[in-house]
Amino acid sequence: MSIAIETVEIPLFPLGTVLFPEGVLPLKLFEARYLDMAARCMRANTPFGVCLIRKGAEVGAPAEPHEVGSIARITAWDMDKPGLLFITARGGERFRIVAKTTRPDRLLTAHITLLAEPPVQAVPQALEDVLPLLRAIVTDAGDEAFPPPHRFDDATWVGYRLSEILPIPQLARQRLLELDDPISRLEIIQAYLRQHKLLDGD
Repeated sequence: MSIAIETVEIPLFPLGTVLFPEGVLPLKLFEARYLDMAARCMRANTPFGVCLIRKGAEVGAPAEPHEVGSIARITAWDMDKPGLLFITARGGERFRIVAKTTRPDRLLTAHITLLAEPPVQAVPQALEDVLPLLRAIVTDAGDEAFPPPHRFDDATWVGYRLSEILPIPQLARQRLLELDDPISRLEIIQAYLRQHKLLDGD
């Protein structure tokens, strides 16, 4: 007996970057498929999906995306001249692609299932040495880059924010996005920061 998986259909925007839940993503849109997509999303107040490109490019033929991405909701937009749209998107829930389709206008759409986040967990004492670095970066960058609330007591939020700013390859960032355990994510980040002498006292 097969179990049906509840899915929803959204447009996809494969990119050369990884969007994390609650992250901020500025985008410049000029291809007709994405201008139309953004217009529909703004008109209906609906999201789109952002996935890291596995194969291909951001422009031209539809790229092959990684299966796990994040919901994106448009929070601001500006159009200085026709055919060029600047938007700011905010990351929402993680999702996994179940099936995808290429429309005639080359826009990818996908049936996705949302990935549940674990209950809120505090940052374990053994991992708290990552917090001063994140606090300093958030303070320096300001609320536009890191919109409040700033939940430094939430291991998931801390791990996502550090994952965004680490100087690592996008594929490594993708692996951090795909992890379901926030403590494992923080342990990997701590090990990286210690290895590269980026923590106080190292």
